[in-house]
Amino acid sequence: MKPLVQIRDLTIGFPQDGSVTPVVRGIDLTIHMGETVALVGESGSGKSVTARSLIGLSGAEASVGAGRFEIDGQSVLGFRERDWRRLRGDKIGFVLQDALVSLDPLRRISQQLTDAAGGSGFFRRQNAARDNRALLQSVGIPDPDRRLAQYPHQLSGGLRQRALIATAIARSPSLLIADEPTTALDATVQKQILDLLAERSKAGQTLLLISHDLAVVSRLADRVLVMRQGRIVEEGPTRTILTAPEHPYTRQLLDAVPSVRSRGFRLSAGSEPEANGSVEARPAERLRIPLPPKRIDETSLVLSASHLVKRYGGASGTFAVNDVSFHLAAGEALGIVGESGSGKTTVAKIVLGLVEPDSGTVQIDGEAWSHVGEAQRRSRRASMQLIAQDALSSFDPRYTVEQIVGESLDTVGMFGEARRQRVGEVLDAVRLGPSFLKRYPRDLSGGQRQRVAIARAFAPRPRLLVADEPVSALDVSVQAQVLDLLAELQAASGTSLLFISHDLGVVNHLTDRVLVMKDGRVVETGQVEQVFASPHHSYTRALLDAVPVLA
Repeated sequence: MKPLVQIRDLTIGFPQDGSVTPVVRGIDLTIHMGETVALVGESGSGKSVTARSLIGLSGAEASVGAGRFEIDGQSVLGFRERDWRRLRGDKIGFVLQDALVSLDPLRRISQQLTDAAGGSGFFRRQNAARDNRALLQSVGIPDPDRRLAQYPHQLSGGLRQRALIATAIARSPSLLIADEPTTALDATVQKQILDLLAERSKAGQTLLLISHDLAVVSRLADRVLVMRQGRIVEEGPTRTILTAPEHPYTRQLLDAVPSVRSRGFRLSAGSEPEANGSVEARPAERLRIPLPPKRIDETSLVLSASHLVKRYGGASGTFAVNDVSFHLAAGEALGIVGESGSGKTTVAKIVLGLVEPDSGTVQIDGEAWSHVGEAQRRSRRASMQLIAQDALSSFDPRYTVEQIVGESLDTVGMFGEARRQRVGEVLDAVRLGPSFLKRYPRDLSGGQRQRVAIARAFAPRPRLLVADEPVSALDVSVQAQVLDLLAELQAASGTSLLFISHDLGVVNHLTDRVLVMKDGRVVETGQVEQVFASPHHSYTRALLDAVPVLA
């Protein structure tokens, strides 16, 4: 059978400093009808640029060359924009990561589906309502008539992603490209989207999946191509790649996945980039390096929350938090898990003193923290620090790294030489040397920015650290490095950690105890190994069942 996509020696470059810098270097890609192929790798590996070249969206300044570049038997080399427009939708559908950004916020779902269908004979204007309804039903959206009349912001994250998939398949394209389609979704919503993609694959849909999540890849893909620095470093059947990888970089990606097996050990210990950019595998006996032991003092409670309630919309409004109680001992890590809307972030805001509970209390080191004036809290704020999900948004873009980390020392009155020494100490602790002091946030990678955020949080030696989805936007290997840093610094400092996440693998790897939240309530709590190994509540079991695992 003739391949649907056949590419040989694809090279993509972008102008920089008067010359063209290649970001994809001589890769070969073949996709057969009915096959699911996955491109995996870190940000900057070239996987998304490669996928976009299949629909002519590499960018106006991109230089694209290939020895052979055919889609459905037709060469696309030399295609103009009007040629690509004919191919998009009819031959290839494209699903991006962020449906809220991809969908038009000003137009109803029905209008966007009708536009996506274009001039196809199947979608004549008089049949649009019937066909749009059928499309939403095909992607598993309940009550399609009501959803068709709504705008994207009125849909949940999972429904938006399904609606986006519906627009991509409106013309029944031969190939569906899904670029990180589940990265920002909760475990149960992620499972719904993966189930949908799996159903379409079984029905014969050809799929190109772009992902850094190897568990997702193991669920869907027939073949895997591993990309690094613009090249394919390994490819083969999914099971072979994930169970018996040959390339050190592939082994590094697999070692970096947090799981039950990784608990108590470094994630980034298997292999690390050398100074020249290559990756050398470490000897097998050194792959599992233990994390430093924690010093947990159960007799010293850093944080106590009792019967917290927060309702939005008045007395008849919705409970964001409903009768939530928990405590956190000195040196302990407590995870809070649940879907979006479960109340996790509201709890974090109450703990940080950014939101007052309607009722209930919070105590820090035995003293009242909630329902007191900010003047009473201000002198104690240095004992509590936050690591946010989006480090870049939490930085002043006009500040250098030295200023960003140093500003957290204002509240403890540390200035001058003592301040410079402390900034240097914490930057060294997060593996950022003196060369980073004068850099600005825009000059840093995502992983480097998160390291700066961690350094800033640890600089004033806090008693309590609140981390709200601190690694959800990071690639698996960068995530591994950041999690190792958090574990090492927490153990060394004895800081208590309140870790909010929807990633159960990360929580299982990092925390000592876990709270499972649903609809504002705690439905289960206990030691993380016990809760995850033998969950009692049906919702906890549903969360765990929804998590994709490596085959």
